[in-house]
Amino acid sequence: MSQTNSSPGFVRSLGLFDSTMLVVGSMIGSGIFIVSADISRLTGSVGGLLLTWVITGALTIAAALSYGELAAMMPKAGGQYVYLRESYSPLWGFLYGWTVFLVIQTGTIAAVAVGFARYLGVLAPSISPAAWIVPPLQLSAKYAISLSRQQFVGVALIVLLTWVNTRGISLGKIIQNVFTSAKTLAVLGLILLGILWGRNAAAVHANFSSLWALHDPQTIPPGASFLARYIPSVSATGGLLALVVVFGVAQVGSLFSADAWNNITFTAGEVKNPRRDVPLSLALGTIIVISLYLLVNLAYLVTLPLAQIQTAPDDRVATATLGVIFGSAGAGIMALGIMISTFGCANGLILAGSRVYYAMARDGLFFRGIGRLNSKHVPATGLRLQGLWAAILVLLRTRHVDAAGAVTYGNLYSDLLDYVVFAVLIFYVLTIAGLFRLRRLKPDAERPYRAFGYPVIPALYICAACVILMALLLYNTQTAWPGLVIVVCGAPVYWIWRGRSAAPMPE
Repeated sequence: MSQTNSSPGFVRSLGLFDSTMLVVGSMIGSGIFIVSADISRLTGSVGGLLLTWVITGALTIAAALSYGELAAMMPKAGGQYVYLRESYSPLWGFLYGWTVFLVIQTGTIAAVAVGFARYLGVLAPSISPAAWIVPPLQLSAKYAISLSRQQFVGVALIVLLTWVNTRGISLGKIIQNVFTSAKTLAVLGLILLGILWGRNAAAVHANFSSLWALHDPQTIPPGASFLARYIPSVSATGGLLALVVVFGVAQVGSLFSADAWNNITFTAGEVKNPRRDVPLSLALGTIIVISLYLLVNLAYLVTLPLAQIQTAPDDRVATATLGVIFGSAGAGIMALGIMISTFGCANGLILAGSRVYYAMARDGLFFRGIGRLNSKHVPATGLRLQGLWAAILVLLRTRHVDAAGAVTYGNLYSDLLDYVVFAVLIFYVLTIAGLFRLRRLKPDAERPYRAFGYPVIPALYICAACVILMALLLYNTQTAWPGLVIVVCGAPVYWIWRGRSAAPMPE
């Protein structure tokens, strides 16, 4: 096996199939089985639910096609971190890497690991969020730390997959390929079962006889009280501007469910033919997943009337769909499918994320030890640090006290992920805008692949994403601005690292 010239010590062992499986496996977690309930409440119609996913698909594929040029131009470990560094400055690359480590990657790993444990609890009820090993210990009025059996399983999964990935890329890719193939088949099974066996004539008639008939669409108030003086509450019953806001806010769930497609760019230093396979896997992987997502929603709609999708218990639309076919056994079947899905998703996220921290460390912008590879040619120190922080996020809890004094506990990682959805979209916009900037600054740079539809498709993505960002800023203000704070807090950290005069590590 040959080693990459741009990333010392990495072994190029990922082929096109492996790379595509990493894209697919990182994208499909548990969101597709849940978020359609919230989307249907926001849009209030069958057409609105489907159009939301079509918009998500168009945005995701357009972004992937645009990233392909950057990936072919700079096939280095770190991916999007490198693109932002080269397009703007090391500061912008660091702000992205900082947010990836603090929340984006680690928070998603925590969420997916706890999702695995939650659905294992369906099959083994003793694995409960209220079965305490260490009861909640109050850290402050709003925060606590605890260890339940559910949390224990989540942490154990993170530890296991972190250890597996320290043993080399070959073992990590085998697990990724096996579990991604299995969950792709499981999703196809859900689609076929819903469309062929779960088909309900009454649901089909109710849902498709009038795609745009409204069913109790949710009203969306301004995201902060001071904004109520300037902008109105909106719903799908309003005019064109209201619909733009509704579909913009609805993108939060669908875009998050379709996220992590860019993780293959983090591992470009380990792809055999990165200038061809990274762009191709981005296109193939996103097209496969978006096609599956649209078909899954079609399966929901031929099985369940829209009202049942809107009111699915705990938003578990997929479980409700299988319940129509298998009765009470449907919950167990769906739980097993989601466990397979989340296991493979967690592995892909853990494998890819550490390569960003490696690239930062090579630039002298993170702990120096993370910029070294172990005897298996992987950044083991980065993997362990990522795993440690993800496990801490599993253990940390938010604390809520109601008017009667009753205390309930939430998950800190859930709040953090809500916050950074806004920031993630900003980084996507900046990266694709960097495509235009690099065309101007480096016109003679080698570009084995040029972005499909340039400049129209990248420009349309930027415009559409900016509209969504504005809708989120005005109507999801309480989660949008904290995401910006998390990103901005990285600036002083960057200057601290720079002040240490840590020169980049030699190639």
